[in-house]
Amino acid sequence: MTDSEKLDRLLMQMQGVKEDVQDLKGGVQNLKENVQGMQEDVQDLKGDVQGMQEDVQDLKGDVQGLREDVQNLQKKTDILDIRVTKVELTLENEISVSIRRVAEGHLDLSRNLHECVKLASDIKSKQEIQDIFIAAHNNKLKML
Repeated sequence: MTDSEKLDRLLMQMQGVKEDVQDLKGGVQNLKENVQGMQEDVQDLKGDVQGMQEDVQDLKGDVQGLREDVQNLQKKTDILDIRVTKVELTLENEISVSIRRVAEGHLDLSRNLHECVKLASDIKSKQEIQDIFIAAHNNKLKML
């Protein structure tokens, strides 16, 4: 093989290498674009994660507020439970006894009233009889 053939062959091989390098350059360029797109996506993800972290912090604050509200409601419920128990005890121990006493007093007063009405009726009946006797005696005295 002559030098010129060798050079032609070498030139052809170099041409193939040159095309391969060109292909590699294009692939590297595509790879750079893909990496850049991935970097942008990662930045977007970082922003989304940051937003989610802020939302989680807000939720933690809301949950803490709800816990405080529930604790306040529990305290108020406990206080109301104590007050209701006191009212029930007052009703049971004081008011019921007082109502029973009033009822007993009313029963006694009712009996006394019935006795007085009966006595008044008896007195009225006797007075009517006496009035009749007096009228009869007055008539007899007038005749004499």
